[in-house]
Amino acid sequence: MTPRARVLGATRARVLSTLRACIGPTATIVTAIAAWAIFKYSFSVKDFMLPSPLGVARVFLEDPSPFLLGMRETAISAVIGFSIAVVGGVLLGSALSLSRTIERSVYPVTLLFQMVPLVAIAPLLVIWCGFGRPAIIASTVIVSIFPVIANTLAGLRARDPKLDELFAVLGAGRLACWWKLALPSSVASIVTGLRISAGLATIGTISGEFIAAEGGPRAPLGMLIMTSLRQFQTDRVFVSVALAACVGFALFGFVSVASRVLLARWTRGR
Repeated sequence: MTPRARVLGATRARVLSTLRACIGPTATIVTAIAAWAIFKYSFSVKDFMLPSPLGVARVFLEDPSPFLLGMRETAISAVIGFSIAVVGGVLLGSALSLSRTIERSVYPVTLLFQMVPLVAIAPLLVIWCGFGRPAIIASTVIVSIFPVIANTLAGLRARDPKLDELFAVLGAGRLACWWKLALPSSVASIVTGLRISAGLATIGTISGEFIAAEGGPRAPLGMLIMTSLRQFQTDRVFVSVALAACVGFALFGFVSVASRVLLARWTRGR
């Protein structure tokens, strides 16, 4: 078999594998929409309580601009907040790994990011950061940073202590030991934290938008949801929620693909 034929065969196999992986979720979504429509028309549910799938699609297609602009604003806040959570979580987890005393002193405080309900501190974010994107990004960071901290710390603690001794014998400094030994050895654990954090980032963004978002032509999805809900425009709520889910899936998918590439390179380099 020629190299070109092998490449084409591998490409065809990947495409078929991707199609097979999409069949199940697609069938589930189609079934859910069909059940939604059957329930709606069988029980004559009012539109303000449960709009029809066609009604939701019609609302979006008639004027998609505010929804797409809101989706863009939400995505920007989610990506920025997630990026800050990744960098801050890895650095903070690394700092906690340097000393058991520091870990016992600071790590319980980081649990507040998970234990305290966001709605309880969101008003404080508005006071400190003002309305708009800064408070929304802060909300995203608070919700999504803890999994990165926890998994980074777990990965760093799990490395072989004999390798630390070897690096010490070779005269490596603390920064070199962290960069060349500790961080690479914890890649798999950090990747797990990133995937969890990516799933939480959009939740934190939408929650922050409920409290801190501003209206107008560039209102994010959270503001569109709240405005539509107050006006009993349930079909617009459904569109906004669906687009928010798309933002979450896109961010999680990107992180998952990037994680696979990173893990593959890390595995080859070991």
